Amino acid sequence: MTFQRSSGDGGPPGPADRPRRADTPVVGMAGGGQLARMTQQAAIALGVSLRVLAGTPDDSAAKVVSDVRVGDDRSHHDLLAFAKGCDVVTFDHEHVPAPHILALQETGVPCRPDAAALAHAQDKLYMRRKLSGLGFPCPAYAPVPETSPVEFLEEFGREHGRPLVLKATRGGYDGKGVWIVDEPSGQVERLLAAGVGLMVEEHVPFRRELAALVARSPYGQGAAYPVVETVQEGGICTEVIAPAPGLPEDLAAEAQNLALRISDELDVVGLLAVELFETGDGLLVNELAMRPHNSGHWTIDGARTSQFEQHLRAVLDLPLGSTEPTAPYTVMANVLGGDDPDVYSRYFHVMAHDPAVKVHMYGKESRPGRKIGHVTALGSDLADVRARARHAADYLRWGTKMGARAPRRGGTGD
Repeated sequence: MTFQRSSGDGGPPGPADRPRRADTPVVGMAGGGQLARMTQQAAIALGVSLRVLAGTPDDSAAKVVSDVRVGDDRSHHDLLAFAKGCDVVTFDHEHVPAPHILALQETGVPCRPDAAALAHAQDKLYMRRKLSGLGFPCPAYAPVPETSPVEFLEEFGREHGRPLVLKATRGGYDGKGVWIVDEPSGQVERLLAAGVGLMVEEHVPFRRELAALVARSPYGQGAAYPVVETVQEGGICTEVIAPAPGLPEDLAAEAQNLALRISDELDVVGLLAVELFETGDGLLVNELAMRPHNSGHWTIDGARTSQFEQHLRAVLDLPLGSTEPTAPYTVMANVLGGDDPDVYSRYFHVMAHDPAVKVHMYGKESRPGRKIGHVTALGSDLADVRARARHAADYLRWGTKMGARAPRRGGTGD
């Protein structure tokens, strides 16, 4: 566990340092996805009221949160109406327009993270320029010009090698908005003509992908979780291993300190997930997220304080919780939708096969390849823990098509 203060003396503020109130605060979360849904579980335990701005009553969080406002979180009017009565507003995604967040801040409602910090998670080119300017290690990059873009990319490739990594500067997630190309083509010109801002990066020959998750409060207290390894397939994270196996202690500490320094430099309040490449020459920053993150879902079962509770503590300026692991290894495997949407009928096998595996479903319609939940397994034997998590996630996705091939672990019945 790593803690730091960015300013001031002593420890976190006590009751005498803050105004007293007769009721508990209301935290507004813009976005009604699974991150807001899992934040509700933490809010219940803390006795905090969570209000969610959901796009529809069928959104993941709208099904479990009592205080739901249905509206468009990209609408200035809907966002202002939603925030009335909230003590603080936070986000379960990065896509709320910055001018709307600034308008909220001008009404006196704290937004955490604020518009200035969140801009670095909303615009990849802006983030690269800022972090590079501060001296943080990043891949070589450049904005793609609208004039002669193919020629520019050919020159970039000659200097930095191929293939090239093309990224939409705004709006991409889960592999969307990212293209690995060997040769620039007319696709680039078509994207630019359609108004898609593009940047290019060198293709990094990394050993593996890591993630460093930290939290920071307005008071300046910081907390770092163990660095994890993330496993990607088709641009989607399928597995998270905590802590990252075989990661030298000095490199793990470097990743944690790097993430804490970024959170300080960008004045992030709440959670910050820093996705990293581990290379033969050290660490490189890949992406940032300023919210609960898929790489931190393991903390619900595998850490003393879940990322969702930690985020609430941070945005409310409460003392941050312990990030100590509850087991030597925790593996989280995402459950993706398969051909058969009847996932519930497969609970019997998964729970009987391994009663210690924890299942977390998001209340989302099952579609092939869509993240609809995750499972978590804990233990001291990493190979065993990974096998257990993978089996549970695969069986929930595919059922007997793969389950018949999986070895039986324990429990009673199938």
